[in-house]
Amino acid sequence: MKHQNILVIGGDGFIGSHLVAQLAALGRRITVPARRRERGKHLIMLPTVDVVEADVNDAGQLAALIQGQDAVINLVGILHGDTGIPYGKAFAAAHVDLPKKIIAACQLARVKRILHMSALGADVSGPSMYQRSKADGEHAIFIDPAIAVTCFRPSVVFGREDHFLNLFATLQRWFPFIPLAGANARFQPVYVSDVVTAFVNALDDPETFGKTYELVGPQVYSLAQLVKFAGTASGYPRPILGLPDGLGRLQATMMEFAPGPTLMSRDNFDSMKADNVASGRLPGFEALGIQATPLEQEAPLYLSGQHPRTRYDHLRERHAGN
Repeated sequence: MKHQNILVIGGDGFIGSHLVAQLAALGRRITVPARRRERGKHLIMLPTVDVVEADVNDAGQLAALIQGQDAVINLVGILHGDTGIPYGKAFAAAHVDLPKKIIAACQLARVKRILHMSALGADVSGPSMYQRSKADGEHAIFIDPAIAVTCFRPSVVFGREDHFLNLFATLQRWFPFIPLAGANARFQPVYVSDVVTAFVNALDDPETFGKTYELVGPQVYSLAQLVKFAGTASGYPRPILGLPDGLGRLQATMMEFAPGPTLMSRDNFDSMKADNVASGRLPGFEALGIQATPLEQEAPLYLSGQHPRTRYDHLRERHAGN
C-alpha cells in the first residue's frame, strides 16, 4: 500500500524538515502540526505540505489531525526536562504520553501505519531519564499489534542545521580551550539525510512492520574526537580538556541552570554513561538499502560554511517561482 496522506508530528524540527521535504518531492501530501504556524514557515511553500496550528498533546486536536490520514510519523523528542523517577513530567509528556495518545487516535481513526522516532540507547534501566522515557515510549507505540509500527533508534544526528557539531564549532570560535564533560563517551554519528531516507524507504515496505532499526554512521568516535573534529573543520581548533566525572557533573549542573537556552544538563551527562553506539542486535541501514554517509564527507562542508543549501530550500524556491 502507498501511504499518500501523512501526518508528521515534529515535522518542523531539524530532522522533520528534511523528511517533509523528501516526502513532498515524492508527491506525498503532508500535514505538519505546529504550536505556532510561524515555526513551520520554512515548509509552507513546499508543494503538497500543509502547516497547521495545533497542540498535539491535546487528545481532541490530535484525533482531528489523524482523521483521514494514511500514516502517522512521530519525531517528537526533547533533551531537557524536570527531574523525577523514573523521569520527570516533561519527558513523560513528550516521550511516553504522546505515543499513547497517537495510538489511541490511530485506533479511533483506523489508521494502520506509524513510524516512530526513538533513540539509540533507549532502555527502561538506562542511566538517564531521556533513555528510560524513550524506552517506555517504544513500549507504548507497539502496544497494538493491529497497527503496523516501525521504530528507529538513531545515534546523534549531524547535518547543516544540527545542534551538536555546530554548537562545539561555535564554542571553539569564542573560547581558547574547551573543558569537556564525558570526553570519553562514545558516539556513532549519523547523517540526517540517511535517517530521512530510512523513514522514506520503510514507509510502504511491509518487511519493516513491527521492527526496530538502529541508525548509525560507519565509525565510532569519542566525544573529545568529535569536538576536536568540529573545531578543526570550522577553522578554530582549540585544546580539549577532559574533565573527571565529578567536575563533569558540576559543569553539567552549572550549564543546566545558567540563563538562556540549556546547552547541557545533568541528564545529558547521565546519558553519556552508556556508549551511544550500535548494539549489533537489531537491523540497521543495510536492511533498508542504505549505505551510511561518513562524517568526514559532509560535516566539514557546513562547519566551514561551504555546504550547499538544503533540499527543502531548493524545493521552496522552485515552488515559489511557479
